[in-house]
Amino acid sequence: MAPVGGSWAVDSADVGEQGGVRAGVEIQSQREGTGIPKEPERGKGDWTGQDETGGWGGGVGGLWARIGVAPGSQADPSTMWLKPEEVLLKNALKLWLLERANDYFVLQRRRGYGEEGGGGGGGLTGLLVGTLDSVLDSTAKVAPFRILHQTPGSQVYWSIACGASREEIYKHWEWLEQNIMKTLSVFDSNEDITSFVHGKIRGLIAEEGKDSLVKGDDLGKFREALMKFEKCFGLAKQEKLVTYYSCSYWRGRVPCQGWLYLSSNFLSFYSFLLGSEIKLVISWDAVSKLEKTSTVLLTETIHVCSQGEDYYFSMFLHINETFFLMEQLANYAVRRLFDKETFENDLSDPLKITKRTIENLARSEQFSSFFRLPKEENLKEVHECFLRVPSGHLSTHGRMCIFNNYICFASQDISLCSVVLPLREVLAVDKVDDSSQSVVFSIKGKKAFRFTEVRDFEQLVARLKHICGAASIPQQDFNTEPVPSPDPGSSGQASKGPPLMEQKGCSKMVNTQALMTEFHPQDLENIDSKMLKEKMKEQSWNILFVECGRGVSMFRTKKTRDLVVRGIPETLRGELWLLFSGAVNDMATNPGYYADLVERSLGTYTVATDEIERDLRRSLPEHPAFQSDTGISALRRVLTAYAHRNPRIGYCQAMNILTSVLLLYAKEEAAFWLLVAVCERMLPDYFNHRIIGALVDQAVFEELIRDHLPQLMGHMTDMTFFSSVSLSWFLTLFISVLPIESAVNVVDCFFYDGIKAILQLGLAVLDYNIEQLLACKDDAEAVTVLNRFFDNVTNKDSPLPSTVQQGSSASDAKSHCTKVDITDLIREANEKYGDIRYEDVYSMRQRSRLCVIQVLEETTKQNVLRVVSQDVKMGLRELEELYDIFKREHFLACYWNPSSTALRHHDPSLPYLEQYQIDCQQFRILYHLLSPWAYSANRDCLALWTFRLLDENSDCLINFKEFSCALDILYNGSFTEKLKLLFKLHIPPAFTEVESLSPSKGDELSEDELLRFSQFHGRGKLDVQAYLKQWQDELLKKEENIKDLPRMNQVQFIQLSKTFYNLFHGHPEEEELYQAIAVVTNLLLRMEEVGRRLHNPTSPAKKKASDTDTAVAAGTTAETAKEPTPLKEEHQWSFSFEQILASLLNEPVIVRFFEKPVDVQAKLADAKTSQLSSRTRM
Repeated sequence: MAPVGGSWAVDSADVGEQGGVRAGVEIQSQREGTGIPKEPERGKGDWTGQDETGGWGGGVGGLWARIGVAPGSQADPSTMWLKPEEVLLKNALKLWLLERANDYFVLQRRRGYGEEGGGGGGGLTGLLVGTLDSVLDSTAKVAPFRILHQTPGSQVYWSIACGASREEIYKHWEWLEQNIMKTLSVFDSNEDITSFVHGKIRGLIAEEGKDSLVKGDDLGKFREALMKFEKCFGLAKQEKLVTYYSCSYWRGRVPCQGWLYLSSNFLSFYSFLLGSEIKLVISWDAVSKLEKTSTVLLTETIHVCSQGEDYYFSMFLHINETFFLMEQLANYAVRRLFDKETFENDLSDPLKITKRTIENLARSEQFSSFFRLPKEENLKEVHECFLRVPSGHLSTHGRMCIFNNYICFASQDISLCSVVLPLREVLAVDKVDDSSQSVVFSIKGKKAFRFTEVRDFEQLVARLKHICGAASIPQQDFNTEPVPSPDPGSSGQASKGPPLMEQKGCSKMVNTQALMTEFHPQDLENIDSKMLKEKMKEQSWNILFVECGRGVSMFRTKKTRDLVVRGIPETLRGELWLLFSGAVNDMATNPGYYADLVERSLGTYTVATDEIERDLRRSLPEHPAFQSDTGISALRRVLTAYAHRNPRIGYCQAMNILTSVLLLYAKEEAAFWLLVAVCERMLPDYFNHRIIGALVDQAVFEELIRDHLPQLMGHMTDMTFFSSVSLSWFLTLFISVLPIESAVNVVDCFFYDGIKAILQLGLAVLDYNIEQLLACKDDAEAVTVLNRFFDNVTNKDSPLPSTVQQGSSASDAKSHCTKVDITDLIREANEKYGDIRYEDVYSMRQRSRLCVIQVLEETTKQNVLRVVSQDVKMGLRELEELYDIFKREHFLACYWNPSSTALRHHDPSLPYLEQYQIDCQQFRILYHLLSPWAYSANRDCLALWTFRLLDENSDCLINFKEFSCALDILYNGSFTEKLKLLFKLHIPPAFTEVESLSPSKGDELSEDELLRFSQFHGRGKLDVQAYLKQWQDELLKKEENIKDLPRMNQVQFIQLSKTFYNLFHGHPEEEELYQAIAVVTNLLLRMEEVGRRLHNPTSPAKKKASDTDTAVAAGTTAETAKEPTPLKEEHQWSFSFEQILASLLNEPVIVRFFEKPVDVQAKLADAKTSQLSSRTRM
C-alpha cells in the first residue's frame, strides 16, 4: 500500500489488501436510481507503485499518474481530522505536553506517551493518564497526539486532529503549515480566521467520508451533495454531477471555503460564509487554460482561465485527482462541441459521464496510443506480473494490458521491454499449476510467452481462452519467423496463397514492391564502404531478430531503440515501419480492403482529388521515382484511396510529401496503411481543415522550450517565431527541411517513439544553434540560421546514390560550413532530452488543446465582429457581448442532447460567418431574452416571423450577422426603420398565419409548432416565389427604397393592428396609444375606401361591406381585431408602406413609443445572467 501523499488511484471503489481504501472512489448517481459501483475483481486494474523518477506513473493522471492523498485519508486510518470542538487548556495543562506551536496551531502529546523510560506510552504515568482520559477529556480518547487551533488572545482552543503516532500527526502538522498557515495572514479578524479553519476542517472530514466505501452512509452523502448541487445552481435536470470536492476559492487575496462540483458541462463552486454567498458556474467549453500552479501563499493551486477571467482553487485533499478529472472534462467538452471533425469517443452522450468512465477511457486511450493499437480497441484489464525477456534470460517486472483483440506488456521502465500479442496470432493459452502462478501464450511460429506472478491466474486463463476462441476467425496467415532476405516493405510477412491483389484482379494496377527497389536497386557486385556499413546494420538487426523474434510479436528492448537511432537498413524500413506504427495490424485484419478501395475511388472527382492532382508532381520532384508515371500513379492511388476512406480529412497539403517517402520504402498497400496510422493515430487532428493537432504539438514544443532552453525563450520574446518555424517540422516530420537521406532516419525514430521523437529532435536543433540564435536581432535572421543548419545536415552512411541524395550538391558549394551527421544529431537528442516522458507529452497535449481551440475561436469571433460591425450601429463591446450570448445559446442546445441538431450547425470548415448558426427554437429563446418587444402577448409569433424574414436561403438557420442586424434595428433603429421591420414581419415571406394547437396557451407556440411554421413549405396557395422576386432588387440595394416594398393585404393589416395593440399593452400611455392606433386604422381604411370608389364605383351593397371591414379593423381593443371577417377576393383591399408610415407619423404618442431609447448594456447584462436559467426552464 502506498504511503500518505503518494497513493495511486486506478479504479474507483477498489479496496486494497490491507484494509485501506484507494483514493478516487466514485459513487455513481443516476436520476432513475443511484448505486455504488461494484468492487473490481482482484487483480484487475491494480496498477500501483512506481518510483519517483521514471517509467509510467501509477495512476490515471499520466499513464497512471500518481494521485496524492492528504493526511488523514483512508490510506492513513491511524490519524484523523476531528470536527472542531472547544477545549479549555486551563483544565488540561497537566495532561498534555507541548510538542510544537505557532500563532494559530498547537501540537500536543499526552503525558506518559513517547517518553524515554515510559515504554512508549506504558508505565504508571501512562496508566494514570489513560484512566483520566475516559473521564476528563473525551476529545482525545486513545489518541496520544492532537492538534489544536488557537484563537489569539483567548483561552479557548479547538481540537481539529488527533493521531496515534508522532510520525503521522507530524504529517498533519506539516500539511497545515504548508496549506493553511500562509493563508491565515490575509484575514483581518480572529473570528474570520476561526471560521475559515473550521470550514476547512469540516470540508476535509466530508471529503474523507466521500472517498470511503467502508462507511454505510456514502450513498446518502452523494445524494445530499446532488441535492445541494441542484438547489444551488438550478441547472437542467439532465446535468450529470460527476464528483465534488472541498476546496477554497480565492476571491482576491481572501480564500473562501466551499465545495467544487464537477459535472458533465460545468465547473461550479458554492460557498456561504459569514453571510457572504459565492456562486460560480463556468462552462467547460469556455475554459482556455487549466493548470496547476504554485503561489506565494500556497504550494499548489488549480488555475482556471475562462473568457479572460482567472479563478484559483486550492487546499484540495486530492489535488492530482481533481486536476485530472477537470482536465478530462474540459477536453471532452471542447472536442465534442468545437472539434467534431475528428471527435470519436465512447462518451458521445454527456448524460452517461461518470468519474469511472472518464478514468477508464483516458487510461484506455493512453495505452492504446502507446502500443499503437487500432482506435477501436478498449483496455479491459491490467495485471501486474513478470515476463521473461529472451535477450537477458531474466524476467522483467511490468504490467500486462488486455484489450479486445490484443495482449500487451510493458515494463515499469518502458525503455526496457514491451511487446504486443495480437489474439489472432495466439494458438493456445495455458496455466502452469505451480507456485509461479504462470500464464503461457503459444503463438504462431512456435514461440511462447510466459507471464509469471499473475494474481488470480486461473480465472484469467479461463477468460482469455474464451476471448481467444471468439477471436480465432480465419485470417490471412502470417509467418513470424525470420526470413533470409525479405522484400522491402514486406513487413516480414508472407501470404500462404495467391496475393490479395491478384485475387482482386488488380495486380497490374497496384504496385507490389517499394519504389526504391525499382529506381535504385542495390548493386551486390560492387560493394563500397557505405554499402558495407549497410550490410553490417542488416546483420545487427538479424541478430536482434534471433534474440527477440521478428514480426508483430517482436520484443522491443533498449537494443531495439539503439538500432533505430543508428538508422534502419534500407531493406528493412518498410517492414519495421509497419511493425512500429501498428499498421501491420490494420493490414492483417483488413485483407483486400485497399484493393477494393482503389477500385471504388479511382475515377471519382471531388475537391480532394482536384487538390491531389495539383500536388502530385510537387512531391519529391527531384527524386527519379516521382519523375515517372509509376511513382506518380502509385501516389495518386494512395492519396485518392485515403480521401475516399476518410472524407472528413480528405486531402491536406503535406500528406503528399509524407506519402511519397512511404512509397519509396514500403509496398503500395503498406504505404496506404502507414498513412492511415499517421493521420488517424500517431498525429491525430493534424490533417484537417484547421490542423489543430499540429498547433497543439507546437504549443507543447513551446512549453518544452521554456523548460529546457529558458535562455532562448528569454531572448525570443515573441513565441510566434517558434510556431511559424516549426510548423513544417511537425506536418512533414522534417522531410520538407532535411535532405531525403537524412529525413528517413527521422521517420525511423518517429515510427518507433511517436511525436516524442520529433519534439526531442526539435529541441536538439535549437540547442545546437543556440549561440547563433541568441545573437540574432530579428526573426528573419534566426530563420536563416536554421535553414543554413538544415542544409548542412548529412547522412554519411546513406547508401542512396549521389543522384538521389539532396545534400550532396549542397556539400560541395558550402564546404566551409560545419557538417552535422543526422545519426549524431538524433543520438544527442535522445541523450539530452530522452527523459521527456510519454505521459508528460500526453498531459501537455491535453492542456494545450484547450488553449489552441480557444485561440482559433477568438480568431473566428474577431473576424465575424469586423464584418458585422460595418452594418450595425452597436458598439464593438456590445456586439462582442451579443456574439458571446449567440454562441452560448448554440452550445446550450447541445449540452444535454447528444443527438441535438444544433451539433450539426457548427462547421469550422465554413466561412467565419457561417460557422455558428441557430435554428428557430434557439432564436425564440434569444428573442425572449433580448428583444425590447419580448413582453408582447404574441412574442412567439413575432419571433417566428422575424426568423422567417432573416432566413433568406430557407435552410431554417440564421447566422450572427442576420441576427445582429435585426436586433440592431430594435435597439438603435429610427422610427421608420422599426416600422419597416414590423411591416416586413406581416407580409410574406416572413408572415404566416399561426394557430396554436393548444388554445389554452393563447399565442404561445410549442417547439413542434415553431419548427413546423418556421419551414417555408406548406404555405397554402401563397406564391412565395413571386414575393421573393419582388424582394430581390431591394435585398441587393445598399439603400432600401420603401416604394419597392410589397403592399399589405387585409389579413396581414389586421394582424399588424393586433401586434400594435399587444406592443402597447401595459405601457404608461396605453390608452393614448390605443386611441392613436384606432384613429390611424380608421383613417387608412377610409382612405382606401375613397381610393377604391374613385377607380371602381361600388354598389350600396359593396359599400355596406366596406363599412363592415372598417369596423372590424378599427376597433379600439385587440379583441376586436382577433377574428376578422373573411372577405371575397373582389372586396380585398391593401396598403402600401408609405401610407401606413405617413398615417402613423401624425400620432406623436406612437412616434415617442418607437423612438424611446433602449438600454442595450442592461439588456445584454440581463440576458447573460438569465440565459442559462431560461434555457433550463424551457
